[in-house]
Amino acid sequence: MYVCVCNAVTETDIKKAVKEGANCLHQLESKLGVGNNCGSCACDASACLNRAMESQMHSANPFSI
Repeated sequence: MYVCVCNAVTETDIKKAVKEGANCLHQLESKLGVGNNCGSCACDASACLNRAMESQMHSANPFSI
């Protein structure tokens, strides 16, 4: 699903950016251009970032609850 239509950024792009070390919206803005045009995607991009970081954390530690 597209998170940022202006820059054609998908959830997959955000997940990849998190795997490459992005951990805040500012880094997504710099790396992917999320929120740099109209800004209406910032809330959704932030939520997607949080889900991706949580998923990565759980996959790194499969015994966490």
